[in-house]
Parts: sequence; C-alpha cells; structure tokens
Amino acid sequence: MRSILALVFVGAGCAIPAAIADQAGRQHPENELHAQPAVYITVGIQNADIIGNDNRALQAAVDYVANLGGGVVTIGPGEYLMRDSLHLRSRVTVRGFGARTVLKKDREVRSPLAADGDFGEAAITVSDPTGFEIGRGVYVASKTQRYFHGVCATILNARSNYFTLSRPMNADIMVADGGFAATVFPVVSGYNLQDARVEGLTIDGNKTENPTKVDGCRAAGIFLYRGDNCEIKDCVVRDYNGDGISFQQSNDVRVESCVVERCAGLGLHPGSGSQRPTVKNCRATGNGEDGFFFCWRVRGGLAEGNLLENNGGYGMSIGHKDSDNLVRNNTIVGNKQGGVYWRAEQEPMAAHRVRFESNVVRDNHGWGLFIDGVTHGTIIRSNVIEDTGAGLQKIGIRIGKRVGEVVLENNNVRASTQILDDREKQP
Repeated sequence: MRSILALVFVGAGCAIPAAIADQAGRQHPENELHAQPAVYITVGIQNADIIGNDNRALQAAVDYVANLGGGVVTIGPGEYLMRDSLHLRSRVTVRGFGARTVLKKDREVRSPLAADGDFGEAAITVSDPTGFEIGRGVYVASKTQRYFHGVCATILNARSNYFTLSRPMNADIMVADGGFAATVFPVVSGYNLQDARVEGLTIDGNKTENPTKVDGCRAAGIFLYRGDNCEIKDCVVRDYNGDGISFQQSNDVRVESCVVERCAGLGLHPGSGSQRPTVKNCRATGNGEDGFFFCWRVRGGLAEGNLLENNGGYGMSIGHKDSDNLVRNNTIVGNKQGGVYWRAEQEPMAAHRVRFESNVVRDNHGWGLFIDGVTHGTIIRSNVIEDTGAGLQKIGIRIGKRVGEVVLENNNVRASTQILDDREKQP
C-alpha cells in the first residue's frame, strides 16, 4: 500500500469538521466548505494510493474517505474479485472506468444450516463450513423465509462451523424449512445512507459459478436499502443470479445510462416504498424476469428513455400502490409475457393516475398494454403500440373488467385487436 499522505484536499481541514458536524447532529454545516466532500483517493491494481485487486482494497478506500466526511474514490482499470459487497457510504462517490473496471463476484459456496437461525440472532451454524471465511458476504434464507425475511450480512468471526454476522436474522430460519447459508450478496450495496454515488463500474455477477438465485428485496448486482438521494450512473450489471439494479425503501434515487443484461431476475427494480425514483436512458435486455418492475408503494417516479427488450417476463410491471408515476419515451420490445402490465390490485392498492406517454411498445408476446386491477385516472397518450408482422402482439391495449377511467389519446395502435375492453362485457 502506498502512502496516502499525498491526498488532495480542497480547503485545508475541511473534511474532518464535516464529519464532526454530522456527528453533532447539526442540520446545516458551519460554512459552505463543510458541505463539500474534499477527499480524493485512488485504488487499483497498480499506480494507486491503495493497491489491491479485491473488495478489501476497495472497501479500505471507501471507508477512509467516508471517515473524513466524504469525497471521491476512483477505482482503476482491472478486474477485482468480490468476496463481499463493496459497501457504499454516505457522501462518497465511487467512480470507475466503465468496461475497464470490472467487479467480479467470487464463486459461491453453500451449506444447509445445522441449527436454526432464530429471529434477531446475528449468527449461523452450518453443516459444512468449507469456504465460509471471516470477511465473506453471506445470504441466509429458507424455502419460505426469503425476500425481506432473508438476510445478507458479512461474516465477522468463526469458531468451527459457527459464524457471527454483521446483521441479525429477519425471521426464524429453520432447519426443517430448508434453511441454508450461501456466499452470495450484492456486488455493490448500500444500507442506511445518503448522497452516495456509483459511476462507471462494470458488475460481473459470475452467474455460472453462483447457482443460488437471490431476490431483489435483499440482493442485486447493485443494491440499496434505505439509501436516500443516491445516484447510479453509467454502470453495467451482467450475469447476476438475481436482479440487476434494485433499491428498496430508498427515496429520490437516480439511475441513469445503465445497462442490465442477462441477469436471472428483474432488470430494474425500484422497490418497496421508494418515493420519487428517476430511471432514465437505461437498457434492460435479456433478463430472466421483467425488464422494469415497479414494486410496492413506488410513487412520484419517472421512467424515461429506457429500452426494455427481450426480457423473460413483462417489459414493465406496475402495481401495488404504485400511483402518480410518469412513464414516457421508453421503447418496450419483444418481452416474453407482454409489454406493460398494470397488476390486478384491489382499489386501495392499485396503481392510480399513471401517465403512459410517447412510448414505443412493439412485438411483445400477447399484448402491448394490459391495464388490470381497480385502477383510476390512467392516461395512455401519444404512444406507438404495434405488431410489425411477427404476429406476437395480437392485442394492442387490453383493459380489465374492474378498471376505472382510462384516457386514450392520439395513440397509433396496430394489432389484430386494437383495443380489448373487458368492461364492455359487464352487465
């Protein structure tokens, strides 16, 4: 490791008071310099302030900058082996060199639990400890306790086949229910943070050596949980055995100019309770499930200029309390279950007042748009919804029998059945 005494500071001593001010709980810094992250550090395989080729070197750089109040970590070109997540920190920007900076997930090891993982217990006992090492990331779940009930954590200590973890169980993970632990985790993740940035990274999920599929509630190639005002830009996530980019309970997140391809789960997943997300100019192609999935209670969001193509599920899905979202200027092509689906929710949980404008919905299987559930205030305006001759997108717009008001204006629809309105069949 090279000396880090030569780091560049903008304004002498300004980073440390920023951290002090934050710890003191002040809402506003003493002056404008305190609000400006000032530490800049490089990490890389060679010619960097910190030398290394795995997650430990990257984490050392991020934590150093975070402890001084924030700044920028630049990861040099090369491939970095990830045995745990790169854990983001508040006010730290992590910046790579695009296709030249690759964070590759290490191969997975997995074992059944030998003892139940009790709710609130920050430890596991595994049947086979081979490959479970201090500092490695781990996912603990069972057949029924997954999604938000599973946990991703870091192994902190070990004694034989007993391991302590950085996070407790979110549920009772029972041996009788197929409880297991596997060294799978988000390649990049951030918990309980603000103002973090990720730019110009390529995430290789190494799907062939990671057979355990994980869901987007606890893991993804890039994952945020309660990460407010964060930005993910110019990143590529490929071949991850789960979602590509997922953020849960995270407000004002911006995802821009990213590519998610060949992931086993959802492509882009603004998740539960995330308010005002912006997802622009991204591409989700060839993923196993939906290209774009509005999860539960995602409100006030913008999906603009995205390409959602050849995904195994819907091009886009929107549903549970996902109201007041704007979807415009997207291209949604060749998705295996349909173009865009408003999920079948009851009135209190339906996606109300969704504006779907100036999109191209082409050659998806079955139908272009299916507005289902007890939705109100839907606006479908100035879209091209077409089957170009492949005979796949046979229905242009389908409206479910319980749907409320739908405004259809200036749409160009080409299909065997342009509009199928199930409401007209009601007595």
